[in-house]
Amino acid sequence: MKPRIHKSATWLWLLSLVFVLPFVALLWQAVTPESAVWQHLSTTVLPVYLQQSLWLLLGVGVGTLLLGVSTAWLVARYVFPGHRHWQWLLILPMAMPGYIVAYAYTWWLDVAGPLQSTLRAQFGWSFDDYWFPNIRSLGGAVLVLTVVLYPYVYLLSRAAFQQLSKQMWEAHQLAGGQNFFRRMALPLARPAIFGGLALVMMETLADYGTVQFFGINTLTTGIFKTWFGLGSLSGAAQIACLLLGLVLLIMGLEKVWRGAARYDVVNDGLPGTQKTTLRGWRAWLGTLWCGLVVGLGFVAPLVLLLLMAGQSQIKLWWTDFMALIINTFWVASLAALVTVAVALLAQYVKRHTHHRPTQRLVQSLGLGYAIPGLVIAVGVSMAYGWLDQGINGLRAWYADAPAMLFFSGGFIALITAYVIRFLAVAMKPLEAAYQGISHTYDEASLLTGNSHQQTFRRIHWPLLKSSLWTAALLVFVDLLKELPATLVLRPFNFNTLAVKAYELASDERLADAAIPALSIVAVGLLPVLLLNKRINRAHDNHP
Repeated sequence: MKPRIHKSATWLWLLSLVFVLPFVALLWQAVTPESAVWQHLSTTVLPVYLQQSLWLLLGVGVGTLLLGVSTAWLVARYVFPGHRHWQWLLILPMAMPGYIVAYAYTWWLDVAGPLQSTLRAQFGWSFDDYWFPNIRSLGGAVLVLTVVLYPYVYLLSRAAFQQLSKQMWEAHQLAGGQNFFRRMALPLARPAIFGGLALVMMETLADYGTVQFFGINTLTTGIFKTWFGLGSLSGAAQIACLLLGLVLLIMGLEKVWRGAARYDVVNDGLPGTQKTTLRGWRAWLGTLWCGLVVGLGFVAPLVLLLLMAGQSQIKLWWTDFMALIINTFWVASLAALVTVAVALLAQYVKRHTHHRPTQRLVQSLGLGYAIPGLVIAVGVSMAYGWLDQGINGLRAWYADAPAMLFFSGGFIALITAYVIRFLAVAMKPLEAAYQGISHTYDEASLLTGNSHQQTFRRIHWPLLKSSLWTAALLVFVDLLKELPATLVLRPFNFNTLAVKAYELASDERLADAAIPALSIVAVGLLPVLLLNKRINRAHDNHP
């Protein structure tokens, strides 16, 4: 007997068409190329786009591994001044979008910035009298993305290191083992480390604001230049498919790495890995290293943004600032509400159906987070453009009505891209919450004559409220920082804080860009503080 499909699953299958259509449109456009444009791209700029993207991936990957694994091992293995505080301070750079950190460092380190201007004034130098590293370079992009993305590796690595059994450490010592980190801890934490690295690499490929501001020609900037510079939608679709292929390759490699390294950790009921107290210069070296990492990724950019804001000519656009805040908050709130509603439907269906294709559908809906926002935006724009053309064709045939933009010219396209991109962010806390609700509650409710809908209202909903708020908050904050999809799909004359900061920085008005940037960072601290609260709660039970 085949498993029966739950009624709600039908709605989920229909809703999944909205997720599939943009990628169908993208692939269709890519296989019908404009031969002249593609030949020009493939022989001139495409190799540069690919090469720069790969070098960026390599640099950021190595950098985040160094920072993330080293700091994770320090706080998980050693006791040194402030080690409990560094546990959560090291995640603060997650509140800093890469492009905002790029604006801050450029304002300080650029030729016309305060640092070089002071050096020239102090020593009487001219521009050609000294050498100074160029922040607007591939190396600068690697530095910026490394200091804001390493927390992905740090969090997963630290969790893996803390799960190492105390008995494992003692057995290793009794056997006369040396270098516990290299021989035991690192191999056992490898799946978690590679999981964090895969997230870093996908975020690096998805970045547009940082590389565009630094003038780095990557696949993301290539999509914009091909679409809006050359006016070739087919060329942009093909580059987007190439970018999507790289993301899928990274996901596949991450599965291979994790699949080849699965380990069971013995839970002996004792505290995790035996900690060693560092003394003397080693203790302060650990503190200095953690402080340097947090300083580069959060403290220094925050201080620079505050200094920039002090020099801002805010009176020039203060009247528009409240409009920016209102625009940003209402569109992010609406998109977060829709995203959480879809995530709740998906998890509800997953709980009440054993239909294997439906179960796989729920899992696949979370893949959008791995896809760059720019790729999703291109696909949504194409798909909804086709829908508008079809509707306008029917309207012209039946009533000779003028053409209108029903889907591609308003907020529907923007909200759709947001939901596809961030649905996984909402699904994770709801999935965890549903796993904590015993199925015996459902069985008892059904035995008393309640339907599935009544069970949801009376039992699930009260238990899910906290997780729903958490999911909405996480999605809301991610939406505030999203730049590429907003740039492509926003309606005319509609700006958000992220877009305004990008526009001002592109006009070299970096000081003015600090105000919206600080607003984004301030809100971005909310999920970090929530994460910190969970970390503190988890560590309250450990000495």
